[in-house]
Amino acid sequence: MNETMSKMSLRLSLAGLVTGLSIAAASPVLAAEGAPKPPAQNWSFSGPFGKFDQAQLQRGFKVAKEVCASCHAMSLVKFRNLSQPGGPGFTPSQVAALAASYTNIKDGPNDSGEMFERPGRAADAFPAPFPNEQAARAANGGAYPPPIDMLAKARTYTRGFPTFIFDIFTQYQEQGPDYITALLTGYVDPPKDFPPLLPGQNYNSYMPGHLIAMPKPLNDGQIEYPKGPDGKSPVPETVEQYAKDVSAFMVWMAEPHLEARKRMGLQVMLFLALFAGLLYFTKKKIWSRLPEHASKH
Repeated sequence: MNETMSKMSLRLSLAGLVTGLSIAAASPVLAAEGAPKPPAQNWSFSGPFGKFDQAQLQRGFKVAKEVCASCHAMSLVKFRNLSQPGGPGFTPSQVAALAASYTNIKDGPNDSGEMFERPGRAADAFPAPFPNEQAARAANGGAYPPPIDMLAKARTYTRGFPTFIFDIFTQYQEQGPDYITALLTGYVDPPKDFPPLLPGQNYNSYMPGHLIAMPKPLNDGQIEYPKGPDGKSPVPETVEQYAKDVSAFMVWMAEPHLEARKRMGLQVMLFLALFAGLLYFTKKKIWSRLPEHASKH
């Protein structure tokens, strides 16, 4: 029986190795298109003990509101979410003032059966910049700006073999924000041997195929961050910083309960470790009562 089990284990190991090599042989999209892999960034929310940087989320919201929201929707996020635990940490009064600044929230019907506009409330979702996809395409030369509330989960890249195996142990899950940060900072002049750009095309070193319809959205000094006690911004007002901040905010929009999930995960792992220990000592105690010859059968 032991020989049979050994053969079965060997077969399973070989099957796993073949599967891993098959996955490794599959060329990732970015590599196939000649785009470099995005560099890994240092995120406060990475790892099992990671948490969001509240100041970074507030800066990222400022970038999203002043730049991204002019074309991209984030309708899955409500104003009140900004004051919930684990988020940017805005006060209820700040949220109410922010919501009220949007004066064209559609509501209704009223008693006359007509739709009307009113100031925003904390329970409202962020209004979309366009009423529908067709209007968005018409305003952007045929390209559809995707919603950004789930973009950090939807956009990723293939890490390849054997990196993705190490990711299991390092718990690397930041492909989305790494890719978004690289994309926002990847607007450079095309190489001399690159084909001429057509109207509506922009060169981006991290975009598959290097062609993207979205013009460069960020520039140094474009957004003014809150000043510190010395009258200066605590972080540089550069494209790189803007990109990292808005990427972190996108992660929060896609996973607002990230901190609670990680906290629960640690509690579950601790419980399982204690439970496994109790089972081991219980089994040892029970089997210790049996005669020595019985334990050999």
